[in-house]
Amino acid sequence: MKRLLLILAALMLLTPAAPAAAAQTLTWTAGDSITAYRSAPAQAAAGQTTIVFENSAATGNTTGMPHTLTFDTSTEGYNHDVTLNILANPFDAENGRHEATVTLTPGRYRYFCSIPGHSSMVGELVVTDGGSEPDTTPPTVAAQAAGNRDGDGNYIGTATVTVTASDSGSGVDTVEYALDNAAFQAYTAPVAVTAVGAHTLRYRATDKSGNVSTVGSLAFTVVAPQQQDTTPPTVTAQLAGDRDGDGNYVGTVTATLTATDAGSGVARIEYSLDGAAFTAYTQPLVINTPGMHMLHFRATDNAGNTSAEQMSHFTVVEPEEPDTIPPTVTLDVDNQPGAATVTVSSSEPGTIQYQLDAGAWTAYTAPLRITGLGEHTVRAKATDEAGNTSSEESETFTVVGSGTGECPVPDTRATVVIDGDDTGVPNADTGNGCTVNDLIAEHGDYPDHAAFVRHVETVTAALVTGGTLTKRQQGTIVRAAARSDIGS
Repeated sequence: MKRLLLILAALMLLTPAAPAAAAQTLTWTAGDSITAYRSAPAQAAAGQTTIVFENSAATGNTTGMPHTLTFDTSTEGYNHDVTLNILANPFDAENGRHEATVTLTPGRYRYFCSIPGHSSMVGELVVTDGGSEPDTTPPTVAAQAAGNRDGDGNYIGTATVTVTASDSGSGVDTVEYALDNAAFQAYTAPVAVTAVGAHTLRYRATDKSGNVSTVGSLAFTVVAPQQQDTTPPTVTAQLAGDRDGDGNYVGTVTATLTATDAGSGVARIEYSLDGAAFTAYTQPLVINTPGMHMLHFRATDNAGNTSAEQMSHFTVVEPEEPDTIPPTVTLDVDNQPGAATVTVSSSEPGTIQYQLDAGAWTAYTAPLRITGLGEHTVRAKATDEAGNTSSEESETFTVVGSGTGECPVPDTRATVVIDGDDTGVPNADTGNGCTVNDLIAEHGDYPDHAAFVRHVETVTAALVTGGTLTKRQQGTIVRAAARSDIGS
C-alpha cells in the first residue's frame, strides 16, 4: 500500500499543471462587409485575455469572405506587446471561429484587417489598469452656429456650425454630423452652410470606450443676402398737447419721433433740442419750458445711411390760472294776468338749469311761460365752461286770472281729454270759472310739442299744489300730453 502511494505521487510530479484560465474574453466578429468589423470591444482590463475572432455564417458571413484580426505592432502611440494575426473564413478548419490567449497591458492597441482592400476595417482597444472602473459614460457634445443675422435671426448668406465634444473618461474618439437628411459623416472642421432655406444639423460623439452620445440637433435658417441698401430712412415728428388760439402749446408739448426704412431697417433715431448735441432718441420728449423751441432730428439705418436733418419748431406758453369763480345767475319774472314769463341769464357762457316748483331740474334754453294759476317758485343755477356752478337763485310769484269771464265758454266735458285721448281724470272746476281742460288749452299756440308738454306739467303742478288734482292724476294727464301730437 505504501508503495502504491509513492507511485501515485511520482506520477503527479511528472504530469504538467493545466494552464491558468484567462481573466477575460474579448470577441471580434466579421461578416460580408469589408469596411468594418461586425462587432468589436472598445475597452478591457489589463491581464491575461482570451481573444475570440469569428468570421462565420453565424456572424453574418454569407459569401465566404476571409478577414484577419491583426494587432498593430509598429504605429507610434499604441502598445506593441501583442503579436496577433488571425485569418478566418467560414470554410476553414475551425469553421471561422478562432481563439488565442494574450496578455494585455494598460494603454491602447490598434487592430485592423490586413487583407488588401479591407484597410478601413480598423479600430482601437483601450486597456485600463485592472483596478479601474470601466468607462460607461458617453461624451458631451454641443453645436453652435455663427454668422451675420437679420432682424428675424436668420443667417445672411452663410451659417457656420461648430461642433464640440468632451469626455472625462477614456476621451473623445470621433465626432460626427449629418446635415438635413444626409448620412452621418466625420466632423473635422466647422461646417459652412450656404444653401438658402431651413436646415437641421444633427451631431453625436463617441469616446474611446465605445460610448456614443445621444444625437443632438441644431435648427437654423439661411437667407439670401439682400441688395446693398443705399437709401436713408424716412423720419418724422409728431407734436401733441393743448393749444391756445394762436397755436401755442399750453404748459407742455410731447414730441414723438418715428422712422421707417424698407431696406436694412432702422438702426437709431437722434435728436437735438434748441442747438444741443444730438442725442439718441428712446422715448417721446416732454418739453415744458416756456418759449420758442427748435427740434432737429435724423435717423440712420443698419446699412449706415443717415437721413437729412429734419426740423420742427413750436412755442410753449405758461398755462393760464384756472378759473375757480362761479358765474352769477339772474331770474327775471314778468307776471301778467293769466301768465307769467320767466327769463334766466348767466354772467358767463356755459349752461343754465331751472326747477319749477317741485319738478325736476331742466336745461334752460328759452324764457318760460307759466299759465297755471296759483303760486309758483322757480329756481335756477348756472355752470360756466370751467365747471364752476353758481349758487341757486329763486323767485316765488302767483299767477292770477285776468278777471270775470276768464273762460266765457268753459269746457264742461266730464273728464280731461287731450287730443282725443280720454284720461279718465275728472274735468274739475279750478275755481276761477275755468276747468282743467280750459287750463290745459290744447288748442293754444305752442312752438313745439315739448313746449306743450312743459305747459301741461306746469299747469297740473299748480293744480296739485292747490289740491284740485292728485299727483297720480297729474301723471296720467302729463303722459297723455306726451302721447299727443299737439305742437308737432
